[in-house]
Amino acid sequence: MTEFSGSAQNMSLIAFTVVATITLLLCVMTGPDNDDLDEFYTGYGSLSPMRNGLAIAGDYISAATVLGTGGVIALCGYDGIVLALSTALSLMLLMFLLAEPLRNAGRFTMGDALARRMPGRAVRMAACGVTLAALLPMMLVQLAGTGQLLAFMLGFSGDSLKTACVLGLGALMISYAAIGGMKGTALIQILKIVMLLGSGAVVSVLILHRFDWNPGALFDTAAKQSGVGAAFLHSGLEFAGGPYPRVDMITSQLSVVLGCACLPHITMRMYTASSARQVRRSMSWAVSGVALFVLVITVVGFGATALIGRAVIAQADPQGNTAYLLGSRAAFGPGLSTAETLLFTTVTTAIFLTVLASVAGMILACANSLAHDVFAARVREMTPRREMLLARVSALAVGVPAVLLATQVQHRSLQPLVTLSFCLGASAIAPALVYSLFWRRYTRTGLLCTLIGGSLSVLLLMPGTNLVSGSPVSAFPEADFNWLPFTTTGLVTIPLGFALGWLGTVASGRRQAQEQRRQYEAVEGWILAGAVRRNG
Repeated sequence: MTEFSGSAQNMSLIAFTVVATITLLLCVMTGPDNDDLDEFYTGYGSLSPMRNGLAIAGDYISAATVLGTGGVIALCGYDGIVLALSTALSLMLLMFLLAEPLRNAGRFTMGDALARRMPGRAVRMAACGVTLAALLPMMLVQLAGTGQLLAFMLGFSGDSLKTACVLGLGALMISYAAIGGMKGTALIQILKIVMLLGSGAVVSVLILHRFDWNPGALFDTAAKQSGVGAAFLHSGLEFAGGPYPRVDMITSQLSVVLGCACLPHITMRMYTASSARQVRRSMSWAVSGVALFVLVITVVGFGATALIGRAVIAQADPQGNTAYLLGSRAAFGPGLSTAETLLFTTVTTAIFLTVLASVAGMILACANSLAHDVFAARVREMTPRREMLLARVSALAVGVPAVLLATQVQHRSLQPLVTLSFCLGASAIAPALVYSLFWRRYTRTGLLCTLIGGSLSVLLLMPGTNLVSGSPVSAFPEADFNWLPFTTTGLVTIPLGFALGWLGTVASGRRQAQEQRRQYEAVEGWILAGAVRRNG
């Protein structure tokens, strides 16, 4: 049941082509005018709360989440469920703590939100640098996984074909960001999340039907087929190889909860809401969509293990990235009818669209930050037409190197890159946003210390983790320079990021702290109660 029939492969290829054509046409039709910055950056806030919420959920559920989290659930059971729940908890944290103040403080980019009370080129450039550092690894993961995924689904073999897939899809993703802007990528995200949740829900129903609608029977069968027995249903299996499995698990989940919610391509969606009430309603839809996805991926992941076995999944991909596809295929049984082939094609197309939409959103966030925070900030009176052109050129400048780098890393384990993005979000961006939005004394020096110091600490410590070397599933299994016995840097870098912000503020002196306090109090009502200020 791990092989896909020729008819399924042919239908998937046709569906991929049709979807790519339609989505590109949508971007052209909804793309902004050449001098309309608000439409390019925010889509004029014209999306309804439901559509904006679905777009946020679409940005949030990346291909790394679908494939990576599904793989952890299929291979590690309980630990995978905790990881999936951590991603949902992360979005709830964004909803209740940061969403409304972010929308009130920012306009187009994260640099706008940080510069609301601390204007200056240094702050904007640091924000842009952290945006690129946090999103580039995630883009590489999505792009590199694309070639392997398409080869697996379509029966391709050979590195040249995989590389061609990466290059072709990379060009398509850059086009989405450069042509469609915020509204175009939002439409793709909505299409993606509807297809992903719809097809996943049907597959989940089929899997539960195979086990007489008894989730307990599904979990017990998965435990028997896992080869590790009851350990599959208890915590610790994913981190069992390390010396401190409990600590490693806690810091990994903390990195996901803090980091995932604060990544710039997620926070930029807050600026598309037209009011504080709209952003709250949008986030309610987004959280509901992600919660449904957690249920779907849990059933499909356990179903994959129960129906085909953990060993078969690991043999197909040691990281388990094909588990979602294998579970979907196994749900139909040994033979596929025409209707089942159509449904399976919908599943594969949804994953394909997930890859396209995720990278397009990340390229757009990086391009917006480069154009608005770096280039436009240097020129006092830049015309909207010129800034729009810069944003589109920036999409090309970000996307082309990312695509080329992805072709070089596609044969390595990509988990360290995912973890790197989450750690940067948790150790640099999360402290900077929390302090900037809520701490009156926070100074420009403290902000720069948080962004630069937090990022550098992650980049320096990440090569020493056991995801990079020292184990058969690491990025460099033939080497061993593992000196930090954890899978993330969060144990050190998250408290360090917050501490550096505090130390930088204290070192600024009382006079600067008082000045920053006065500046914050001048905009505090706007940041914390922007709806009142705007409507009043």
